[in-house]
Amino acid sequence: MRWFALSLVSAAALFLLGGGSLSAQTVSISDAQALSVGKRLWKNECDGKVEGLTSWNSGEDFASLGIGHYIWYPTGRRGPFEESFPELLRYLVAHGESLPGWLHASEPCPWNSRAGFQRDQSGAKLTALRRLLARTVGLQARFSADRLEAALPKMLDSLPGDQRQQVARQFARVAASPDGVYALVDYVNFKGEGVLASERYQGQGWGLLQVLAGMKLDPADGAGPMATREFAASAARVLTNRVALSPPARGETRWLPGWKNRVRTYAPEG
Repeated sequence: MRWFALSLVSAAALFLLGGGSLSAQTVSISDAQALSVGKRLWKNECDGKVEGLTSWNSGEDFASLGIGHYIWYPTGRRGPFEESFPELLRYLVAHGESLPGWLHASEPCPWNSRAGFQRDQSGAKLTALRRLLARTVGLQARFSADRLEAALPKMLDSLPGDQRQQVARQFARVAASPDGVYALVDYVNFKGEGVLASERYQGQGWGLLQVLAGMKLDPADGAGPMATREFAASAARVLTNRVALSPPARGETRWLPGWKNRVRTYAPEG
């Protein structure tokens, strides 16, 4: 059993005391925590329903699959967003899962358009894919948690030295707060780490790095509800900025109310 909050705060403390980069091994989440957070992530992305495990949103050029709506691009399609579904498939295989014969992590999404994907909702391939995803919720939760475990060192390594302390301290504050583990895991799976140059509109990103950097640092506040409220408020600002800078043809304005509702769950009232 691996315990997340203690090791995460310890990792940030080591960073602040000694400087330098952090390894992914210094940050860990228990399997029980991962599953609990994964179920909330499934609720956010798919309303907790099996049919929501295989989706292709209107206006997108990719399928969104699993409890984290991991991206899978078809042949010849690439966008600014990181493709994560093939990585999930490799993770499932590495942990002993058998995939349907047609499903391979090395191959592109077999549906070339949303229309074709929608027509095949009751077909053999999507039915088999939903069965696989429904029986591997625990592994998908672990996969999502592992992504956060790698996020802190990746984010710090992408920053100039004088900016690392701010992000490390905010990361630790949120992680040690009620609902903080959920907030961090959900956001990094929702909008990424924020380190890829491709995930930018007009040079500005919208990932976990940008949310943490945008928080107001007051060491006296420490952890607790104040930290998660601040994290949620910063996430809402980052997402609003993303929509304002997005290409008009993408029509991202229609998604913003739902995104804001989602980040409000990071700091529920009462």
